[in-house]
Amino acid sequence: MQSLALQLPTTFVDDAIELVTGFGRAIFALATAPIERIARACDVAGVLEQRRADRRAPRPPVQRGSRRESRRCRWSLFGGLNDLT
Repeated sequence: MQSLALQLPTTFVDDAIELVTGFGRAIFALATAPIERIARACDVAGVLEQRRADRRAPRPPVQRGSRRESRRCRWSLFGGLNDLT
């Protein structure tokens, strides 16, 4: 059984990581808000809403090395807008 002195630093580090992650997400959301607003205004056919609904739905696992997987960059600001062209 671990003592409290050993659990305290790991708990603090985990909480600090979550705090930094939360701030990062908030800053990312603030930075991309104008882009999202423009994208929603230009989305006449409803492509963005369909893509968000598809993202929430369960899907089969993607094969490694497929083209669709390689085009999805997690940190790309405009990566999802390629459906609009």
